[in-house]
Amino acid sequence: MADSIHAAKYINILSEAGWDIHLFPTYYCEPHRKLKNVTVWDFVTSRKPPDAERNVRMVGIWPFRFGWRLALLPWRLMDRMGFDAARRLALVIRYLKPDAVHSLEFQQAGYLVEETKRRLLPKFPLWITTNWGSDIYAFGKLAEHAGRIRAVLAGADVYACECFRDVILAKELGFAGSVMPVLPNAGGFDLQHCRSLMSPEPPSLRKVIAVKGYQYSLGRSLVALRALERVAHLLKDYRVVVYSPFPKEVVEIPARLMAARSGLNVELLGQVSHDEIMKLHGSARLSISLSISDAICTSMTEAMVMGSFPIQSDTACADEWIENGKSALLVNADDSDDVADKIAKALADDNLVDEAARINAATASERLDSSIIAESVLSAYKTTLSASLNRSTDR
Repeated sequence: MADSIHAAKYINILSEAGWDIHLFPTYYCEPHRKLKNVTVWDFVTSRKPPDAERNVRMVGIWPFRFGWRLALLPWRLMDRMGFDAARRLALVIRYLKPDAVHSLEFQQAGYLVEETKRRLLPKFPLWITTNWGSDIYAFGKLAEHAGRIRAVLAGADVYACECFRDVILAKELGFAGSVMPVLPNAGGFDLQHCRSLMSPEPPSLRKVIAVKGYQYSLGRSLVALRALERVAHLLKDYRVVVYSPFPKEVVEIPARLMAARSGLNVELLGQVSHDEIMKLHGSARLSISLSISDAICTSMTEAMVMGSFPIQSDTACADEWIENGKSALLVNADDSDDVADKIAKALADDNLVDEAARINAATASERLDSSIIAESVLSAYKTTLSASLNRSTDR
């Protein structure tokens, strides 16, 4: 997903270390403005977006294969002409002859690479596949996805993820290859920079509640809003900020109605920079993120880094990062009464939120520092590619 901040942060670990990185978007979009030193195969235009960082090249395989005019064809028309995504990816792989193909996420990238390998390229480079979020934890339980997930895991040589939970699930679903170290998919945080964005006052004195605004098949921001309305009498001095409301038309009206009924100060924070999101967590007493399935949940790690007390749904692998009741509170994502009870607890206990900030800061220094994660990622890549080269030499 070329427009994802999480993909950009991870890819930059490699590109900034001098690796030759070529990005194949799974859907047409402008690459994220924080991507650096990459070649993006967009198949539509070789024009670099005006907000892209220096050294982002956008090229297509069509110019040297079929002529420049084809480079301007819409993707859907290409599909009708028989140049579907798998064929386009196969052409890129044949041309580049990469040392490895790494699919970031399963349902779009993983499925696409599996189809390309199975249908078009029987001789395939080393394939590393990374599980994002609910790729196997939720979708692996669905009949229409289980077979495709098994096919991805059967075809991949190396598996990477951010939850020890998912390593077990991948093996149960048939993965028999090697596993890279379990590390955050989003690449961690520049902790020094993040601390410069943080409010100097302790969390117990902050008067903001941050709510992740996703309300779709997995996200449950409306449950959080119902819970906040139940404890509105405790929040008269607070601002409730719903960030990343998605879909906006689904979240905005319920949020405004809740504000009108309860008298609470509710704001929607739309598309802003990542620094603005971090500033929000850095000014919040509580950060609430609810979904019926997730991996680490990057929003939770953002709250941990910025000193905000996490209230997190128990369907993520948050238990691998926090101690429930001490450094965060885990809740049922569909139970607004449970969420309301936990919000009230965190509002009433200043010592709880301040001590949690201290604990989570120590965890962040140990496990979320981008420099430490980058070193681990680069080491894992070198080990993985060296092992692959040795196997090829032996054959």
